[in-house]
Amino acid sequence: MEYHRLPHSSLDVSKICLGTMTFGEQNNESEAHSQLDFAFERGVNFIDTAEMYPVPPTADTQGLTETYIGNWLAKSGKRDKVVLATKVAGPRGLPYIRDNMALDRRNIHDAVETSLNRLQTDYIDLYQLHWPQRETNCFGSLNYQYADDHSGVTLTDSLEALAELVRSGKIRYIGLSNETPWGVMSFLRLAEKHNLPRVITIQNPYNLLNRSFEIGLSEISHHEGVELLAYSPLAFGTLSGKYLDGARPDGARCTLFERFSRYFNSQGLAATQAYIDVANRHGLDPARMALAFVNQRPFVASTIIGATNLDQLEANIDSVNLTLDSEVLADLEAVGVTYSNPCP
Repeated sequence: MEYHRLPHSSLDVSKICLGTMTFGEQNNESEAHSQLDFAFERGVNFIDTAEMYPVPPTADTQGLTETYIGNWLAKSGKRDKVVLATKVAGPRGLPYIRDNMALDRRNIHDAVETSLNRLQTDYIDLYQLHWPQRETNCFGSLNYQYADDHSGVTLTDSLEALAELVRSGKIRYIGLSNETPWGVMSFLRLAEKHNLPRVITIQNPYNLLNRSFEIGLSEISHHEGVELLAYSPLAFGTLSGKYLDGARPDGARCTLFERFSRYFNSQGLAATQAYIDVANRHGLDPARMALAFVNQRPFVASTIIGATNLDQLEANIDSVNLTLDSEVLADLEAVGVTYSNPCP
């Protein structure tokens, strides 16, 4: 396993991060613990979760993911050996979490306390805002339309609430998720102006079908040291090729849940086939190739993988052992030119 020091922090994280949003929905607690054991044994020290998980979110299952992880941490005694990241949900119609989902002091403090309790820990290494307070393009939306935020909650309000939790020792560092270049630079500017905690990471989608991070955010990562925690590196499993030609394997996420349609437009499917063809020409496993591509990006601090069984998990972790050569990378770039960001 490779490890990487997150800039502006003392956190050394594995190049592969274990994503956990299937825990409590597609994976029961025993399976979740098996995944955690397996990943840790293979050098993964970075675990990412969220108060909203599992996904798809429901009132009946919300919080189970953190609970499963907390029980594993208590049972294994490995809390001091892992870097633990979680997230506070923003306003998006999830009243069963809290009656008001604004990213204000009350909600952020309540969210942290609840997560600490479920995770059975005294501190969270990396605490992230799951999505912005304001209306913006995220989760695949385009055609940005400005909308007034009537909550009255500012970025400074969120930062000040997080600063209190950093000072208390309940969280160590803060990060963003599903953010834009304007949002990241605004948080950095406000932190410097008001002597508030600096965001150290951004967790956004990044894969061969969605390279929109490269357009503006990668430059910020380079100059400001706010590196990417890349989620959906396999585009919901699409880049494995298992959904081509209309296939829907039993038990697969996009078979079970119609909401995961982001990577199934006509251009996305054509691009997927082209990437599979590249893998076949070079004798590579398509999923391993897609993950290796993400692992090799200079702005990626860690690649967040998800799996529903140990075979998938082993293959995904093993992607750190594959380095794509210049010929493969050139072929991937050629496909990227033909199909430019088909699934942003």
